[in-house]
Amino acid sequence: MTTAILDTNDKASAPELEKLLLAGAHLGYGKSTRHPKMQGYIFGSRNNIEIFDLERTEECLSVAEAFLKELGRAKKTVMWVGTKPAASSAVKASAEKLNAPYVTERWLGGTITNFKIIETRLNYWANLEKEKEAGDLDKYVKKEKMLKMVELRKLQRMLGGIKHLRALPDALVIIDPKEEKTAFAEAKKRKIPVIGVLNTDCNPTGVTYPIPANDNSRSVIELILSRLSEAYEAGFSEKPIVSAPAQL
Repeated sequence: MTTAILDTNDKASAPELEKLLLAGAHLGYGKSTRHPKMQGYIFGSRNNIEIFDLERTEECLSVAEAFLKELGRAKKTVMWVGTKPAASSAVKASAEKLNAPYVTERWLGGTITNFKIIETRLNYWANLEKEKEAGDLDKYVKKEKMLKMVELRKLQRMLGGIKHLRALPDALVIIDPKEEKTAFAEAKKRKIPVIGVLNTDCNPTGVTYPIPANDNSRSVIELILSRLSEAYEAGFSEKPIVSAPAQL
């Protein structure tokens, strides 16, 4: 099975395929949970567990990397989303490395489709923090001050990843769009491209750049996100091409 999964004519991609295999990217869910539209990404099954075709996974991942590199080159904003225990720490680390917005707690409905309300909450939080830093919270009685501090902690927990977001993102990276169905639906409604890591139970319809892989494994998620974030970073770091002045 391993040899078959790694059989490829593209020798340059063999090391990447092996990394995906070692991380466990090929392992899907049981056959009974497979979404029919994921059939084209599946190599076969073993002990009733679906096995991804890692050549397809690598192809899809490479396409997503190219897209993110272009976004980085254009200095576009990418939001990173993943609230599952296996995903949250890797999502946060990838986003923070790029100074990008992220969501690792519950997705707040309207984050994209009703951004003005979210922006109002972000502005309120910023003003509340200014009050705290200036010592102005001391003007409140003890109970009111305590409530303000509790509110600050709640805002940090719920909005901390999008604290500096001042406009809609240009793309979303979502770990498991089935799990993050509200974020995915809002992105589709606003026609924002989505790069999604999908397991065998997901419907890939509407995912602009699907990456078929085990989306329930911390090591797989870390591997894929490291490649995606590095692609964005590579594009962002490229110097703009300056045309030579026309010869007179």
